[in-house]
Amino acid sequence: MEAEEVPLASFEPDLDSRLHYVRHRVILTTGRLLDLAVSAERHQAPFLPRVKIGRFVKARAGAGRGGPAAISHAWPLDTLESLEMRVDKGVGTLGLREKGSGDVIHEWKFTIRHKARALWFLDCFTKAINALALKRDEGAQGPHEGWSAGAIPDPSMNGAFAADPAPPATRSLVRLFSFARPWTGMIVLGFFLTVGSIAAGLVPPYITMPILDKVLIPYQSGEAVVFSKIWWYLSALAGASVLAWVLGWARTYVLAWVSERVSANLRNITYGHLHRLSLEFFGSKRTGNLISRVSSDTDRICYFLSVYLLDFASDILMITMTAGILLSIDPWLAVVTLVPFPLITWFTHRVSKVLRRGFSLGSRAWAEMTSVLADTIPGIRVVKAFGQEQREIERFEECNDRVLHANDRVNKIWSFFGPIVTLLTDGGLLIVWIFGVWQVFQHHITVGVLTAFLAYIGRFYARLESMIKMVSAVQRAANSAHRVFEILDRVPSVPETAHPMAPGRLRGEIQLRSVGFSYGNRQVLHHIDLDIRRGELIGLVGSTGAGKTTLVNLVCRFYDVSEGAILVDGTDIRSFAIEGYRRNIGIVLQEPFLFYGTIAENIAYGRPHATRRDIVTAARAACAHEFILNLPDGYDTFVGERGQLLSGGERQRISIARALLIDPAILILDEATSSVDVETEKEIQTAIENLIRGRTTIAIAHRLSTLHRADRLVVLEQGRIVEIGNHAELLEKQGSYARLHRINLEMVHCLGN
Repeated sequence: MEAEEVPLASFEPDLDSRLHYVRHRVILTTGRLLDLAVSAERHQAPFLPRVKIGRFVKARAGAGRGGPAAISHAWPLDTLESLEMRVDKGVGTLGLREKGSGDVIHEWKFTIRHKARALWFLDCFTKAINALALKRDEGAQGPHEGWSAGAIPDPSMNGAFAADPAPPATRSLVRLFSFARPWTGMIVLGFFLTVGSIAAGLVPPYITMPILDKVLIPYQSGEAVVFSKIWWYLSALAGASVLAWVLGWARTYVLAWVSERVSANLRNITYGHLHRLSLEFFGSKRTGNLISRVSSDTDRICYFLSVYLLDFASDILMITMTAGILLSIDPWLAVVTLVPFPLITWFTHRVSKVLRRGFSLGSRAWAEMTSVLADTIPGIRVVKAFGQEQREIERFEECNDRVLHANDRVNKIWSFFGPIVTLLTDGGLLIVWIFGVWQVFQHHITVGVLTAFLAYIGRFYARLESMIKMVSAVQRAANSAHRVFEILDRVPSVPETAHPMAPGRLRGEIQLRSVGFSYGNRQVLHHIDLDIRRGELIGLVGSTGAGKTTLVNLVCRFYDVSEGAILVDGTDIRSFAIEGYRRNIGIVLQEPFLFYGTIAENIAYGRPHATRRDIVTAARAACAHEFILNLPDGYDTFVGERGQLLSGGERQRISIARALLIDPAILILDEATSSVDVETEKEIQTAIENLIRGRTTIAIAHRLSTLHRADRLVVLEQGRIVEIGNHAELLEKQGSYARLHRINLEMVHCLGN
């Protein structure tokens, strides 16, 4: 960096001109655009961390695993005209234009997953150029003084130090209390127990005044003293202490009881809301992030409600009641105690903003680290198969480093804030000593009054210090509540109608009327018209990306159509209750998924109360009964995490049995035989032929031989129906299906050789 040059933003293009992965970084500063080349030890996709300097994002040169960075190009901002972005076939390009000639003097390429951050970096660049022009033309402030990249929301979810608007702490916590309404009575009881315990705890300092002024000081001066009074005072001290302990124990238990139920209720509501959200939501979120919100964030909220909120309420009550007692003892001395209070309040307000943002960044970093675990542990076979253990270890270490850096930043601020508050409270106590001693010398107060006052003021400042230091817990809880409410505020893209119809047992007649569907801006299906009769077997055929699975997802109402309508038994499926409608559909997915549990539990997943005879019947129909009996515990054999203790074909047959057990009106087979061998495939086909009678079946298969007996084959190309007919009819047309059939035969021939 040159003199007075400040970094504003960074972007990490991950492709070179030949579209190979590279380690690269572009940095925008107040005066230049820098192109940094990072030497890599391995040829792999980059995982490069960033650090925060003040309010600006700065790249850590050589901070990854790739060695040092060197500036390969540097362009002064006043020589540049613009930065432009284009995207073509999943590859994005940032083009830099020179002022005057307008020529593109440099290009950076990146994968589409970095598109959002590229747009952010382009926005930062444009604002820097405009601010520089404004400074030159009108003598305004420079870009680093008039704006900051941190003021622009950074969409990057991979960088733990990406800018993110801090959640409003007060609003999030107040909203959190709405979940406590069912236990309002217990909360009120806890409040009165808190008031009682604090009031009992304030009695001992008040009793010290007569002990000193009426017993000890007169006795020391040689006056006659009635010693029976001392026993009364000491008994009152003991009684107040015991009462404070009993009430304190009761209020702690009551409020902890309430907080546990509020937290459990919040977890239930959040988890339930997740299940009501559409598949589109889960496609854009990482599993570890969601797990972190439902588990870690709700646990942090529970701890805040059970511990910190209780202490916070106690501190406020203690401060309020202590202030009242102090004012009743000596108003002037009480006013002196509040001298440091405005300074502490201002300092706390400033620090809370920084802490709120730091905890937000820390939570995102923690969620990213959890996501790495959620990715690699279930996929450990793939990791080991490709020998990528060290790479995943390094990826986890980098995510863990981001958590460490985020926490270090918060701890640095907090370690400075705590002692400052202690220093200010100690200063306030010193002021009370000075003023109190002067009052004693002036005979305005007694030594007993000063002693009691100091006891109260010690508690006052201790509680004030405790309350101020609770800022950290408040901000953590507020950030966690904000992350949970982000889930609860999401609206399903497949909504339930206000007055849904109960479908009951459907017949299975399906009509698609001018159906169109888009993923974002990409049109996937175009004007699909198709009538499927009750009990008909329809085969969906087409190359990868033709829209077969999308069409099935629309029939299942995992997504809603963008255009047209889907009717079942003459009724728009959007009019049905979603849960009731899907109970009429049995699905066998291309990739079988089994839950941790026994084989019987997995087969009975759609009918949890099914009898063992029904389970065995479904397993026989799916040609699974024989291999199940050969397992050590038969139907009570545990399948392991995601069914890893079974082969792919065994998992697929269990998933078929699971679909058959619910006796659906509509059966969806999405590549149902792709994971089984030829012999097993024939057995399953025989079972399916017996089961599709009276049931509408939609089957997807790349191996066209599995669909020869279909009543009709629907051929899709680029989201459109191009052919409909049975196997023989389509072969005679010599169209798309005949071409796909020839390709399949060639593949089978090659595999046979």
